[in-house]
Amino acid sequence: MSRRPLGRSELVIEPLVLGGNVFGWTVDQSTGFDVLDAYVDQGFTAIDTADVYGKGKSETMIGEWLKARGNRESLHIFTKLGGEMAPDKSGLKADYVKQAVEDSLKRLQTDYIDLYQSHKPDPDTPHEETLEAFDVLIRSGKVRVIGSSNFTAEMIEKAHETSVIKSLPRYETEQPEYNLYDREKFEGPLQQLAIDQEVGIITYFSLAAGFLTGKYRSDNDFDKSPRGARMEKYLNPKGFAILKALDDIAKAHDATSAEVSLAWLVAQPGVTAPIASATSVGSGRELGQGCSSGTG
Repeated sequence: MSRRPLGRSELVIEPLVLGGNVFGWTVDQSTGFDVLDAYVDQGFTAIDTADVYGKGKSETMIGEWLKARGNRESLHIFTKLGGEMAPDKSGLKADYVKQAVEDSLKRLQTDYIDLYQSHKPDPDTPHEETLEAFDVLIRSGKVRVIGSSNFTAEMIEKAHETSVIKSLPRYETEQPEYNLYDREKFEGPLQQLAIDQEVGIITYFSLAAGFLTGKYRSDNDFDKSPRGARMEKYLNPKGFAILKALDDIAKAHDATSAEVSLAWLVAQPGVTAPIASATSVGSGRELGQGCSSGTG
């Protein structure tokens, strides 16, 4: 399995990141542990979460698993800050960065985070303040690499300019929404920036919240999961055309629609790895097999 660097950093991961957004939401601890075990058993190492997922429940579950398995040093743990944990706990101001990282470290039961990401832009805080706070965390060994999420190409360029001028760490990665259906946020200036400035792209909603697995084909399927209510926007001529193409390609390659969708993302210029979540061991193995073989 080929491995890819996260931007210009020393961190190198496999072409699939396990999404922790479902942990503590649609996945209980027992199932979550099984999914995490199956994921690492296939040779993958990167796990992505955020403090706001389940208001800390996702980080807590991952932390309990790390403690139980004793495998922290062999993994890459990604998390994020900036979303609203409480009315007075959000954003990217220096004081909150200092507080948020300690809270995440405690829940994850670790003393360092491999990739710490700004979950969304904070228009009230200048890049310099946030990057200075991240610099302190990196120098103290609490964070190895930093990244952004939901930033535009212009925002990343300005943050990089600040990094150069002030001799501060730069955002090595960006997490945009990107999949076969939703392509406009990445393709264009952001994709070109990723290529030109070697910013690692880690895509979220890589399977369009499950639509690209093919299990949602009418409103009768909405009750198949808590995410079903989000599927209505995909049930249109564009969505049905994508599903038809996925069906044909999957059949030709003895693969699943999910495998084909993830393989397409892995092949796109600038993309480091897609994030995909799994609610069962079976679905997790399916995703892993597709990315590790490169055939689906």
